[in-house]
Amino acid sequence: MNKEALFYKKKENGTLGCKLCPHTCVIQPGGMGLCGVRQNKEGMLYTLNYGEVTSIALDPIEKKPLYHFYPGKNILSIGSFGCNFKCSFCQNYSISQYKPKSEYLEIEKLVSIINETENNIGVAFTYNEPSIWYEYIFEASKTIKERNKKTKVVIITNGYISEEPLLELLPFVDAMNIDLKGWNESYYSKVCNGKRDFVLNTINKASEYCHVEITTLLVEGENTSLQEIEEISKFLSSININIPLHLSRYYPNYKMTNEPTSIDFILNAEKLAKKHLNYVYVGNVQGIDNSTYCHQCKEKVIDRTGYVVRNTLKNSNCPNCGERLPIIY
Repeated sequence: MNKEALFYKKKENGTLGCKLCPHTCVIQPGGMGLCGVRQNKEGMLYTLNYGEVTSIALDPIEKKPLYHFYPGKNILSIGSFGCNFKCSFCQNYSISQYKPKSEYLEIEKLVSIINETENNIGVAFTYNEPSIWYEYIFEASKTIKERNKKTKVVIITNGYISEEPLLELLPFVDAMNIDLKGWNESYYSKVCNGKRDFVLNTINKASEYCHVEITTLLVEGENTSLQEIEEISKFLSSININIPLHLSRYYPNYKMTNEPTSIDFILNAEKLAKKHLNYVYVGNVQGIDNSTYCHQCKEKVIDRTGYVVRNTLKNSNCPNCGERLPIIY
């Protein structure tokens, strides 16, 4: 469905300046922004994916990944199409870089599905980049919270969004997993077609409003230096030493053919990151223990075997030493 977009201004000669994300695209008449879903039609900017859903499923919350937010619970997960990054390794490229088949989902219908789905804590906007689905997500999140404040709203994002729309959305968001692709600015520019510092700002701002976890996909030969891992870890710890960091192993996908990332490197990266952060997890590696341990006494408090989760916390407190842990449930 087409709908007039938010956050744009009219410029000379019929061009429009989009202000939703830091690309600040100047869009010619009839043209589209880099994201592929915002078009200049007769002097007005329209979003082309309003309410258009390409994927919907009930997922374990750990799949987002979120390990410190309602562990062991499920969340209805939906996505649309389009993205404001052009990552050459994207695992969801069929919906992020192309326009697949989609179905329109009214917000009232979405609310009904959320409420009628058993063992569901809320909705996660995910799969493609949610921020370029902004108009729908904003209206849906606001409606969901007006109907029932206990329904959880989760955003899985690359964090590439301008501050004004971000701050308008955050009051309706309970948790975010933000991709921090790497620390090297040239990597962001070359591989993702973005700029790192805007993502760092999103992490800072989001941490003031909601639960935040970070994912970094470690791509062999691209962002696999221990110095980068240390810089990422130091930055996150400067915000909150308890922010969970997920270090995920890369496998060849889409246009990128680099070899899968060395497991030895990932384990060394995990060890280094733990010098600065209390909670670091490894993703996309079989046989790795991703259980949660009390940062005070090292007692296992959440046992994870795949997506089978056993939570032994007592009102967020460690059952062994009584330390209150930064886990929401």
